[in-house]
Amino acid sequence: MTGSYSVFELLDQSSRERAPRVAELHKLGFTWADLEDEEYWLDAIAVMRRETYQELEQAAVKLWTILDKAVRYVHGRHDLYDLLGIPDVLWEMLDTSPLPEPGRISRYARFDFAVSDQGVIKLLELNADTPTGYVEASIATPWICKEAGIDSPNTAMKELLAAAWQEERPDTAACVAYGTHLEDSGTIEALVRHSGLDIQCVDCLDLWIDNGIVKDGQDRVIKRMFALYPKEWMAVDEGGDALAYAVEKGHLQLFNGPHSILLQSKGLIAAVWGMYELGLLFDPVEREAIERYILPTYNKPVFSGNFVSKSVFGREGGSVRLFDDSGRLELEDEDGFDGSVMFPTVYQKRAEMARIMRPEGELHLLTGLFVLNGKPCGLLGRAGGPITGNTSHFIALGVR
Repeated sequence: MTGSYSVFELLDQSSRERAPRVAELHKLGFTWADLEDEEYWLDAIAVMRRETYQELEQAAVKLWTILDKAVRYVHGRHDLYDLLGIPDVLWEMLDTSPLPEPGRISRYARFDFAVSDQGVIKLLELNADTPTGYVEASIATPWICKEAGIDSPNTAMKELLAAAWQEERPDTAACVAYGTHLEDSGTIEALVRHSGLDIQCVDCLDLWIDNGIVKDGQDRVIKRMFALYPKEWMAVDEGGDALAYAVEKGHLQLFNGPHSILLQSKGLIAAVWGMYELGLLFDPVEREAIERYILPTYNKPVFSGNFVSKSVFGREGGSVRLFDDSGRLELEDEDGFDGSVMFPTVYQKRAEMARIMRPEGELHLLTGLFVLNGKPCGLLGRAGGPITGNTSHFIALGVR
């Protein structure tokens, strides 16, 4: 770590022979520790102070409630759907589908936090629709931490996922390029395995829809489907409107449910911050949490400098641009898809992330925290540049 003090301690494990450990992780289901000639998994552990983890967990509990409350305020209001960048092809689906019980709009979600070396915690975004990193968090991280004698709070992830899917009971799990895309295929296979249910994995590209009835390539009717398929894609994909129609007519239930896209939109964070500034909706305890953990976020570029712009549906770093203290463009993501060409942009104050030193140089540490069945339960570490994108690495996070 840089500086004389950090709430993280880096335990370097690279002196150990890598190949047998990669092979063991492969057997456990983490098959992309190495991608071609690149090391995706950094053989190290970033160990967080227990007091910091406890605060992070409590912050997630509070923010989960706050964002859930905001979705219920937004629901049914088309002017706010528009502000959040929700494609209008989804509006009827959102209006006609019943809202889940509090805390269960998404049963499979992940917060992304900036945790500084000094332990300052700030929310960057909530991935409430189709988060990845489940295998890294639920399988790889506990194994890596156990080997090193470090505590992992991730050991409950499998049981919480199973409890969620016992409620939802999908008959199908889908992703694009199933069988060839290692990460997404491995993710849905792990979810199915941990659910304990009889669920068939399919490729989204093999699905077809007949008068609102969704079928796979073998003409099997699908009624309840978990899909690593971002719902905003329904606005641009051929057949997306037919998929929305299937949900509207009750022929298909999607998991996460339709309203997870309201939680997913970064515009919701801007809405929460705006209501905080206006003194609306939130009680004093919630306002204190918003002030402490949410960064000032707006739908317009009101900052003079030191801010980030990103699409409300940017994923994997796509569309992120960093501006320096003078308001000049400092860095932009050039690898991920730029969602700002199709969806609105939000502007957010920049936050400091902890730094770790590696032979390849200084890396920024992004702290993810899964929320499964409404409970914060699993740390996910990623290390890379100031923008955490497709080229970042997985690093296990443990707790001292």
